[in-house]
Amino acid sequence: MRIAVGCDHRGLNLKQLVIKLITGAEHSHEDFGCYTTDSVDYPDIAKKVAEAVARGDFEYGILICGTGIGMSIAANKVKGIRAARCHNAFSCRWARQHNDANILCLSAEDERARIPAIIETFLTTDFEGGRHQRRIDKIRAMEG
Repeated sequence: MRIAVGCDHRGLNLKQLVIKLITGAEHSHEDFGCYTTDSVDYPDIAKKVAEAVARGDFEYGILICGTGIGMSIAANKVKGIRAARCHNAFSCRWARQHNDANILCLSAEDERARIPAIIETFLTTDFEGGRHQRRIDKIRAMEG
């Protein structure tokens, strides 16, 4: 599986752990930045990752900023993206099963011990379809 990864300056350290987990699970990734702790604007990174996922170049994306909220707001502006800010494996499982989330957003302040389970859950949980597909179709219709 190919994963697009991006962060702002606050998420740089966590991004390194995320990349390690992705490659450890034998998935490939592309790093869309940022690459230093110099201040960057998170919408720029979110747009790059979201557009790459929306085009189908990557199955999923993972974005990291200070809270994860800004990245999710920005990524969700791209048609076809369902970015979810997940705090734990439980919320991540539901985001994949019911919402077919295609981008996971994390906070740089998330407890590091939770991150492996969140990443594993995001990459291994399938969308259930069924009644949930009807809801995803309604979201797509809202995109215009």
